[in-house]
Amino acid sequence: MTPTSRRGFLMTAAAGSLMIESGVGLAGGEGKPVSGPAFDDQRAPLPLPFDPQKLSGLSAKLMQSHWENNYGGAVKALNTIRLRLMQALNDASTPPYVYTGFKREQLLRTGSVVLHEDYFANLGGSGKAGSDVRTKLAGSFGTFDAWESEFRKIGQGLGGGSGWVILGFNRRLKALENYWMADHATGPVDTTPVLVMDMYEHAYQMDYGAAAGKYIDAFFANINWETVASRL
Repeated sequence: MTPTSRRGFLMTAAAGSLMIESGVGLAGGEGKPVSGPAFDDQRAPLPLPFDPQKLSGLSAKLMQSHWENNYGGAVKALNTIRLRLMQALNDASTPPYVYTGFKREQLLRTGSVVLHEDYFANLGGSGKAGSDVRTKLAGSFGTFDAWESEFRKIGQGLGGGSGWVILGFNRRLKALENYWMADHATGPVDTTPVLVMDMYEHAYQMDYGAAAGKYIDAFFANINWETVASRL
């Protein structure tokens, strides 16, 4: 590098440093760094809404590990990615493809946090659906048993892999339907989850190994149908 080119490089670098320090070129505009709850909100994990010692067929060890490592890990990751997004957006040199990679992670982590919270919230019950819920599901699926049969079948199809099964109310279609989800980011559009079942192996492997069907039985034995009714 010649003295002239080296001097030009140093001057350009110094100017860039001054722009960053003064806020010029930041995504917030007018020299104001980007901030706000969309970026810096730090979520705390919700406690388990039931006593894990009292579930039928799902061990306290499994529940604690699931809550602490998988759900808790997703919460921590979401908090981290929010801060990384803010930092990246405030750095004018961040390439768009790098930023959209962070946004993809935000989508996945958000889905994991929300679905895990819904999942834990619809556990801890007797597994016995009340007449009102049974009537509503029968109204959409013909019979309550037909709904349960399809929900279970979707779960069995996900056994040994990853994903979620949700009973959801599609607000646009005005319909209660069962949905297959391959991961945390494949949820049906404009749909409120009513009943959520985690089919990632971490949800049952510790208790049942590869026997996903036995886990599904245990899940049904612990559904909190009062929570499901409130979502309906």
